[in-house]
This record gives sequence, C-alpha cells and structure tokens, in this order.
Amino acid sequence: MTKEELVARLRDMEWDDFEVKAAKSELPKNIWETVSAFSNTSGGWLVLGVKQSGRVFEIQGVDNREKLEQDFLGTLRSGKFNTTIFAIPKQYTVDGCKLLAFYIPEVETKPVYFGNPSNTFIRMGSGDQRATEGEIRAMFRNQSFGNKTEETITGSGVEMLNLDALHNYRFALGETSNLVDLRDVSDVEFCEQVNITNKGLLTYAGLLMFGKAPYVLRYVPTFCIDYIEIPAPTIQQAEVRYTYRIPEQQNIWEAVQIILRRFRTLVDAPIHIRDDGFATTDESQYKVLREALANMVMHCDHFDSLRSCVRVYTDHIEFMNGGAFPLPVNEILGKIYSKLRNPTIAKLFRYVGIAENAGYGMSKLTSWETLTGTKPTIESDRTIATVTFPLISAIQRIADTNNADVAKNVAKNVAKNVAKNVAKNVAKNVAKNLTGRQQQIINFISENPHITRAEIAKAIGVATKTIERELSILSEIVRYVGSKKGGYWDIKQG
Repeated sequence: MTKEELVARLRDMEWDDFEVKAAKSELPKNIWETVSAFSNTSGGWLVLGVKQSGRVFEIQGVDNREKLEQDFLGTLRSGKFNTTIFAIPKQYTVDGCKLLAFYIPEVETKPVYFGNPSNTFIRMGSGDQRATEGEIRAMFRNQSFGNKTEETITGSGVEMLNLDALHNYRFALGETSNLVDLRDVSDVEFCEQVNITNKGLLTYAGLLMFGKAPYVLRYVPTFCIDYIEIPAPTIQQAEVRYTYRIPEQQNIWEAVQIILRRFRTLVDAPIHIRDDGFATTDESQYKVLREALANMVMHCDHFDSLRSCVRVYTDHIEFMNGGAFPLPVNEILGKIYSKLRNPTIAKLFRYVGIAENAGYGMSKLTSWETLTGTKPTIESDRTIATVTFPLISAIQRIADTNNADVAKNVAKNVAKNVAKNVAKNVAKNVAKNLTGRQQQIINFISENPHITRAEIAKAIGVATKTIERELSILSEIVRYVGSKKGGYWDIKQG
C-alpha cells in the first residue's frame, strides 16, 4: 500500500480490508481481534497511529514505531495464535506524524484464533465480529475440504451398500459411453475402480451415494437431502405447510432420482412434432435444474447439521445447501472452476451425465437467464450456499399438466401427423410430462398392442434394456396383459 493509497483510505469509511488503531506507545488490547478477523476473511491492512471517531479519522502518530513493530511481530511468533501468521510491516509519515501498518494475509487453514476457538473473529463490513459456533465448526470442517468424503470407513465393506441402488446406477451408466470397460465387471471390482471402495473399505462418498440407511445414519447421522413443494411465494403465505415432501431416502442416488422426476413437472419442455408423428422435447430448462441439484450435492457438507433442501415455491425454486463454496461466487462464475468438496460424488454424477464436465457447472446455472428471461441468484456465506431460480407458477404448472385443456391442445398438433387414436394417447401422455422416447413407445404400442420390447427397441434405435427401463417408468400408464407369448399391451385410459 503506497502513502497515497493510505491517505485515500483514511478519507473513506467503506473499506472492509482496512482497520485503524490509536496506538500511541503500546499495542491496544483489541488488536488481536482484528488480526484474527483479517486472517479468517480476506486479509487486510492494520494501521497504528490513527484515531477513529465515528466517520472521522484523526492522524495522531505513534511514539516508537520500532518498538511497536517488534512487539507486534514478536507476539505473532510467540504462539499466541493457533497458527503462524506472516504479517508484512510498513512505515509511513503523513502530515508529519509517524504511522505503522501491517498487512495481515488471509490464512488458508482456518479458523485462526488466540487462546481458544471461542476467540475466533471474522470481518463484517468495516468491523470485527466474534464468529458464531456454527461458523467456527464450518471452518474446522473446511480444513478437510475435498478430502473428508474420500476417506475410508474402518470395518466397512460392500455389504453395507444397497445393491438395488448400485445396480440402478450401473444401468444408467450403461446408457452412456462412459467407463465402457467396467460394464461387465463384478460389483466389487466396479466399486473399487470408481472409489466407492478403496482396498475393500467403503469411502464416505460411496456410502453416501449407495449405502443402506442404517449404515449411512450410523456413520453420517446428519445425512439428509430434503425436497418440499410449497403452494405459495413464501412459507408465511402458504395456507398449508407443503403439498409434497420427499420421503426419507436411504442414500443420495435414490433421493436424486425422485427429485429429478419432480423437476420434469416444474419447467417448460417445448414439444416439437416431426413429420413422422413422433415428438421430441427441449429439456434445456430441466437440465439446468438437474445441474443445480448435482452442484448442491457435490458441494454439500454432508457432515453439517444443516440440512440441504430444495424448496419449490409458486414463483421460484431454491437450492439451499449446508457448506459454502470455497471461493466467492464472483470468482467462480464465468471461469472453469472444479474445486469440489466431494470429488468422488461429483465424478459419479458426471459419469452418468447428471452433471457437467469439471468446471462448467456454474456456467450452466447462469444459462437460465437466456432460457427463461429471468436471472438466477447464487449466494454463499461461511456456512450456507443458496441458488435460486425464478419460476412461472411452479406449483400451478404441476396442476396445469393434469388439466384436460393441455391434452386437448397437444392432441390437435399430433393429429396432423398420426392416426386419431394415437394422437389421443400421445396427448394424454405429453400432459404427464413424458420424455420424447417414452412418447415414441406409447405410439408404437397404440398402433400395435402385440409389439415386443425388442421390436420397439429396434424401431427407436436403442438397446432392449433401455426399453425395459422406460416401460418400468411407464408402469402407471402401460401394462402387459396375458402370457409372455400371447399377451398384449394395454394403455390405461384417463
């Protein structure tokens, strides 16, 4: 900091990285609070020899700069603080008065405190504040940022995993072109290769992703991913607390699958009818919400007592997360950024296409403004990260999808290209927010109730297993009646 910069700051009260003390001949007692605050926040300048009265700075100077400098630096080296702080001293003369300044850098390993952790301070605006117990706990947890969920659990093994969830994940992975060489390996080998286990022991990431509930809650008792639909713009305005809340799930993978199905009912997915009568959908908005959910889980501090939660209001959707981003949001947006709290969980999501490639997820979230004309907000403090997307009557949209008028309008478009009975069924199923592939399956079954799964797969150009998975999702709409050879497909009416 130059002398001119110092003088400029003395004329401005709004600096959050600048603090003055009226030290004349000895160090003031509250100087260590400022050292802790700067170390725990973003660093800053501590200037001795200036008295502050309200919004006015009075330059008084110090009597013995050399002694004060030695006392200050000697105290930092004496073990007063729990970690080493390397302050940079500078001397100035302003209006004939001698001033002493120290630059206190931000310390990577927080919290920085003197005496005991309760003497942890943070910088808020242009003042120092004692950190709350929750903020101190978050700082301690952040010391293992990116490492905690990579650790193994003593005495654990694959028997603690929910194999149905693991197999469902492997099925989803089989629909991509990723990790092709692992498709036919055993579950034990697969888990080892993707860090669900490490030398036979479960990692916390593996347990959280696919574990059985008793084991997940034994080793991570704070685990929870909540999802709530609230029929109002705010909780206070809601006549009922919520219209839907996700049941407690055993692990991350099961919770995410349910939430993603709910997301499909929340946003626009424009339908384009091709000349052959089949429909394709634009899922860009859905994919942004999917990315936000993945980011929430990847950045979540699963060991925090604060529950991660997705709250859907009538005019916005909010992703609230325990655990802050490691850098200020403005330093992440618009850049390729890939430092994650839970690296293995992030990779598992990327393998199946739920999350973007490393570093691009935050940019994906900001594309919401281009898609909808409404701007998302991304906020992060020391303990909580929140991402909010404006919605057009989200809960109302859910009701609208079951409205007969929607089916009627879609039927008019489809009827131009397919037979009347096919159009009727497509319209009903589009109203249920089916994907383009699911609508194709309904079309084929409507035209030929005796068509086989293999014939549908060949006509669409996908694997038979893919059709089987889609039919399981369509079980409330389509059922197979009769024997394996002589039966037929029945599309439920209504």
